[in-house]
Amino acid sequence: MHDIIIRGGLVVDGTGAEPYTTDIAIDGERITAIGEISVKGQQEIDASGLLVTPGWVDVHTHYDGQVSWDSYLSPSCWHGVTTVVMGNCGVGFAPVAPHYHKELINVMEGVEDIPGTALAEGITWEWETFPEYLDFLSRRRFAMDVAAQIPHAALRTYVMGERGARNEPATTAEVEGMAELVTQALAAGAFGLTTSRISAHRTADGSIVPGTQVSVEEMNGLCAPLKDASGAVFEVVSDLHLEPIPGSLSTEEDLSWMGELSRKFGVRFTFLMHQNPGNPRKWREIMKLTEKENRLGAELMPQISPRPIGVIMGWQTSFNIFMGRPSYDEIAALPFPQKVDKLHDPARRTAILAETAGKTPFEGIPLFPELMFRLEGEDGSLDYEPSFAQSVKAVADKRNMATDAVIYDMMMERSGNGYVYVVVMNYADYNLEFVRELISDPCVLLGGSDAGAHCGAICDAAIPTFMLSHWVRDRKRGPRLPLEQVVAKQTSHTAAAYGFTDRGVLAPGMRADINVIDFDKLSCSAPSMVFDLPAGSGRLIQTATGYVATLVGGQVTFENGVATGALPGKLVRRGK
Repeated sequence: MHDIIIRGGLVVDGTGAEPYTTDIAIDGERITAIGEISVKGQQEIDASGLLVTPGWVDVHTHYDGQVSWDSYLSPSCWHGVTTVVMGNCGVGFAPVAPHYHKELINVMEGVEDIPGTALAEGITWEWETFPEYLDFLSRRRFAMDVAAQIPHAALRTYVMGERGARNEPATTAEVEGMAELVTQALAAGAFGLTTSRISAHRTADGSIVPGTQVSVEEMNGLCAPLKDASGAVFEVVSDLHLEPIPGSLSTEEDLSWMGELSRKFGVRFTFLMHQNPGNPRKWREIMKLTEKENRLGAELMPQISPRPIGVIMGWQTSFNIFMGRPSYDEIAALPFPQKVDKLHDPARRTAILAETAGKTPFEGIPLFPELMFRLEGEDGSLDYEPSFAQSVKAVADKRNMATDAVIYDMMMERSGNGYVYVVVMNYADYNLEFVRELISDPCVLLGGSDAGAHCGAICDAAIPTFMLSHWVRDRKRGPRLPLEQVVAKQTSHTAAAYGFTDRGVLAPGMRADINVIDFDKLSCSAPSMVFDLPAGSGRLIQTATGYVATLVGGQVTFENGVATGALPGKLVRRGK
């Protein structure tokens, strides 16, 4: 008798092969048989008419602090994610000197929009070194498996102190000191190293993030330890998609040093790829340069988000265009019901609209009403691929109104809970065709969910659900993607990129991380603001419907969106 049998589901096994209907047997943490199974299971899941897929492997998350207080790692737990990789974008909380806790919180709050109050109250700081951080994680249990990378900002600050935080050049001895800590982290099970070289990444007090645009020599020194760490990844966020700022490397120079180090040390690099509205064809240049480096023996993997990159703007979010206007700031801190009551006052509305502030959510990145949209339709549907006719600019022109007035009124909908989707990148052509082309490229990695981050402005942790509901089933603005390709892209492909050899595919001997999905009902909820972080801090969340069951290590963690209480997830160490 098997522990669990999933019966009669349409198995999409994660390899990219055609789906087929069969049974799956599970014993302990592993899949033990796939095929027609005549014996009974101690537990049986009827998957007739349902999809059965591997659990999603999300390689771009920021749960580095949340792991201290949340065993479920929401919102990812609601979207079929069974493995997360954190420590991305060069930011995290280890290594850390005892007197530098506030400094790392300052970095994370600024870069990833995670409330500093929540981090200060919620993080337990039971570590100093990175191996100690992993040991702390190994003592906890989660609703999914957790893997970590060592972040450059923390590393630099730990070794160099204030000089590192100010991005002063590292001495040879300091680079060697950082490299030794990378070696220790990799030996303890870190999955790689990450760095931020993007000018828009700022700390909460407006400073440039430690590690930004440091020398290639420092990158060389930090990359060297990865040579002997099989499967380790070097993740980079950079200004590749933007025009170079004075003193920074050009796009070709940035890709060149990555390619050179990849070849020199045999290390896989992944970097974030975006479509810049100011130069919407530059992504093709980046892909050509990537292909050139890979032909020469490098392994560079551009990482792409499958929906537009932007922020959600409302009266409770981290950003809206009315912040900084005196008539708005007077009431901004009021309890939400009182604030909405004041915003309903026609005189207050007129005063706010007459003022200016010029606030933007990202340093140096402009916003355009042509790329702002009502997020939720009257029927409750969410449209992440809207037309220009749906934009704030088009609506304003049609109604002969100012764009700010349209935004104000959209945000007042649903009793003040209306949201405007402010697209910053990945949508220059008013469709996602460039994303479809990139997703189909075997060297492009699916990522960018930023799960656990951007609490008050972005809710892209729902991307795994969006991949199936939009790209496979619902897309209307262009061709859809095959189900088996989309499943493979966020299971076997992401797993292999980060060296996970025991998950991402449904096959005997593999870890029983599995989703059972009602494809017809699969959908994301509208974003909503909740105040469930430590210190009562708020965050945007999206839940999902359609996940009949999610299994992690052979245990059912969620049934129809409801947690079972099982916490089989644990720390995964690279190479272990």
